[in-house]
Amino acid sequence: MNTEKDTYRTILKPSEEVLFKEKGSKFFGYAFPVSSEENVKEHIENLKRQHHSARHWCYAWQLGKNYEHYRANDDGEPSNSAGMPIYGQLQSFDVTNILVVVVRYFGGTKLGVGGLIQAYKTTAQMALETCKIVEKTIDVNFHLKFEYPEMNTVMRILKDEDIHLVQQKMEMDCEFEIAVRKKDAERIFELFENTYKVMIKRIED
Repeated sequence: MNTEKDTYRTILKPSEEVLFKEKGSKFFGYAFPVSSEENVKEHIENLKRQHHSARHWCYAWQLGKNYEHYRANDDGEPSNSAGMPIYGQLQSFDVTNILVVVVRYFGGTKLGVGGLIQAYKTTAQMALETCKIVEKTIDVNFHLKFEYPEMNTVMRILKDEDIHLVQQKMEMDCEFEIAVRKKDAERIFELFENTYKVMIKRIED
């Protein structure tokens, strides 16, 4: 049995703004769904405009269905006292394609590294707790090409296997793009490859 992970967890819409206070300092927390580093920059720039008199805009993000890209930023706080505690919460909630930013207004009293770690971790956790986290499947997309007489055969396989038809093009030949759960991809590929007069190839990401 193939136990390779073929789902990931993410959020579909931004969190509510949360506020954590510690010894006069205010920590505002936000979580955003993101699909690229460009997205990340846009949200941080917007928050810098919104909180232009704040002292720090610390954040962590994670991108990729396999959780493969991530970054944590302390933005001037002592090393590993802000970005990594925020990133730790992304790991704890097991989420990707997400950015969490904590904006700090300094209240005049130093919190020390331990106090900062706790404050950034708590604020990130509060922001994530306001989000609805959803589980999505990791899909592999295939291109199918066949002639009209094979249409019924192809449609029957799609229906029997509950395969999502992404798009179709009907001209001289029929061309379908289908999405298949990663764990079923090899089996479905072989199924179509062994279907008479149907050509299948994987669409690379």
